[in-house]
Amino acid sequence: MIIRFSKYHGAGNDFIMIDNRSSVLRNLENLSGLISRLCHRKFGVGADGLILLDTSHTSDFEMSFFNSDGKKGSMCGNGGRCSVAFAHSLGLIKDKTIFTAIDGSHEAVILSKDKDCTQVSLKMQDVDNIKKTDNYFILDTGSPHYVCFTKNINDLNVFEEGRKIRYSKLFEKDGINVNFAEVKNNRLFMRTYERGVEDETLSCGTGATATALAASVSKLCKGDGVCNITAPGGELTVRFTKISETSFTDIWLEGPAVCVFKGEINI
Repeated sequence: MIIRFSKYHGAGNDFIMIDNRSSVLRNLENLSGLISRLCHRKFGVGADGLILLDTSHTSDFEMSFFNSDGKKGSMCGNGGRCSVAFAHSLGLIKDKTIFTAIDGSHEAVILSKDKDCTQVSLKMQDVDNIKKTDNYFILDTGSPHYVCFTKNINDLNVFEEGRKIRYSKLFEKDGINVNFAEVKNNRLFMRTYERGVEDETLSCGTGATATALAASVSKLCKGDGVCNITAPGGELTVRFTKISETSFTDIWLEGPAVCVFKGEINI
């Protein structure tokens, strides 16, 4: 069977995008194995995850996200933005959309488009339960995140330190995404170890959102409901309205969604 796909990245967080409105992939016996092979950077296309764009009866489309290990993932912010750009390229949507993901419905707006780069703003779910300790924050922005503010972030071994936390006794059952952040000149610099990928990724959308909100709680982000974030793979912006010390609404994740190439593979 020949499968056509598009390769996208959102600030370096890369995905294999497949139009699955015919549901042909849903009938495969070992979908998880196929996905892990396709995401393998030596033997497949290579990606942090794979996204199926499916038909939805309640919104413009449904986004089904799988981690590179082949397992169904929780919400992916950069993947959501790439899904919107992909749906736009297919002619499914115009400049505004509502789509369905594993954590519910999401609004999104296409801010601009220049050749293969689409700037997308994605509305995230409200956050009202942030756990704060002396050393770190725990919060769920569609995916569970651990946020730790540190110094000399460029010198940090994110794979080693993130893996220790992700597989610690406190989190080993379900896993957690681990974000390290540093504030320099009122700008957040972030690096992330992602569960499911089990490595550092060049950016993380739900992680950027979590880091921005944690910075707001810590009063490290001085912007009026706006945090600009630099990840190794690019720039992201998080906008939000703060309701209380640990409650946020009207949260939007903005950044690029870039079509890298299109291809087909015989499975």
